[in-house]
Amino acid sequence: MGKVTVGVAVVGAAAVCAAAALIARHRMRSSSLCVKAADIVKELEEKCATPTAKLRQIADAMTVEMHAGLASEGGSKLKMLISYVDNLPTGNEEGVYYALDLGGTNFRVLRVQLGGKSGIEFTEFAEVSIPPQLMIGTPEALFDYIASELAKFVSDEGDKFWLPPGRQRELGFTFSFPVMQLSIDSGTLIRWTKGFSIDEMIGRDVVVELASAMKRRGIDMSISALVNDTVGTLAGGRYGNSDVCIAVILGTGSNAAYVERAQAIPKWHGPHPKSGEMVINMEWGNFRSSHLPLTEYDNTLDAESLNPGEQIFEKMISGMYLGELLRKVLYRMADEAALFGESVPPKLKTRFILRTPEMSAMHHDTSADLRVVGNTLKDVFGIMDTSLSTRKIVVEICNIFATRGARLAAAGILGIVKKMGRDTIRDGEIPKTVIAMDGGLYEHYAEYRSCLENTLDELVGDQLAKHVKLILSNDGSGIGAALLAASHSRYL
Repeated sequence: MGKVTVGVAVVGAAAVCAAAALIARHRMRSSSLCVKAADIVKELEEKCATPTAKLRQIADAMTVEMHAGLASEGGSKLKMLISYVDNLPTGNEEGVYYALDLGGTNFRVLRVQLGGKSGIEFTEFAEVSIPPQLMIGTPEALFDYIASELAKFVSDEGDKFWLPPGRQRELGFTFSFPVMQLSIDSGTLIRWTKGFSIDEMIGRDVVVELASAMKRRGIDMSISALVNDTVGTLAGGRYGNSDVCIAVILGTGSNAAYVERAQAIPKWHGPHPKSGEMVINMEWGNFRSSHLPLTEYDNTLDAESLNPGEQIFEKMISGMYLGELLRKVLYRMADEAALFGESVPPKLKTRFILRTPEMSAMHHDTSADLRVVGNTLKDVFGIMDTSLSTRKIVVEICNIFATRGARLAAAGILGIVKKMGRDTIRDGEIPKTVIAMDGGLYEHYAEYRSCLENTLDELVGDQLAKHVKLILSNDGSGIGAALLAASHSRYL
């Protein structure tokens, strides 16, 4: 009996020891995984760091690339495209002007009534879907459809819209596909994107095609300006504020435009503009510098993209990519640090499943239990239960990428300010520099916006910060195009 009791006691003790060992191993593993998660976040923070000195180097590199791009075609990663816009709106324009914005599977038609000093008096627009078969059909079919919808819109013009006597209606055409611009009102298509594929159109003048279709539909209207949406943002900003001289779009993608002195553009061989100025479309998304704080996640994202090696700056700062960078880090942490449990949630492997608006919502979560973060992880990835500590890690990663993107964008703006010579006191005065901003990322991601604004103030210094201002200027591709039609009117 005694032997049995001893045996049971020994077995019981062994079981307790085994359980204790199991718990200890589990705790050690949990501790090890926590350390691994912390290491991944720390490494990310270090590699994404943007100290002021680095940002100044990036700004200087941007300025150097701007000079190179203005000197010759292909001289820089920055295309520094001549927009042929040499007259920005003054605020004195009068009459009704139209805009057509073709940039994807939908297009918009818009009209504005300009009242001179009283500004924009009325605006109306309509949005139209393009039937899929027309996106792969013939140039005539596509433009005839667009012109027929424009004709319907023009026919609904009410009495509150008026035109000075003896004038023909004029239109600004925003065409958001790669074109080789030849003048303010002409440009040939280089290639289609966004699901369009009409090979017959390549190399043809998009303004001529639209004008021919408008004529076939009996529309009495001329096309005064072929417009890039960033240049349109600059025009819209200038219309309301004469100190606007730079425009930046921070949305799905990113770009910048600014006003350059014509004599500072060596590659410009055309007649000298009467204004002495020319708007340059930088295509700054393609900027690249050895000073950019690239990580393994950026390199993987770029390698997997449709345009590897291109648009590196855009891939670090714009709304298309921030959510995907966050997903990549979360996937690594799920795989190597079991952030979401023993197995990696399957949806976490899906590229671009996490959009930047959802990242923004998590970043702005102020609830005590970070409820928005938990719900987003559940809705997007199917992760049902997450601890508060896990949710805090997610917010921390959101902050790292948003901060890096915003500070890099601020450095890019400083580069433009420096190129324009507006970073110093001139003739005893500090010039006022206003930057027109557009795009959903800037408008809706408050943490990103405030970080960008604070960083720009930090970079330009206290004295200059009072004279450098960012303003929201919506709808450059619509109202901006109509305003450029007005400022480049044949009747001026």
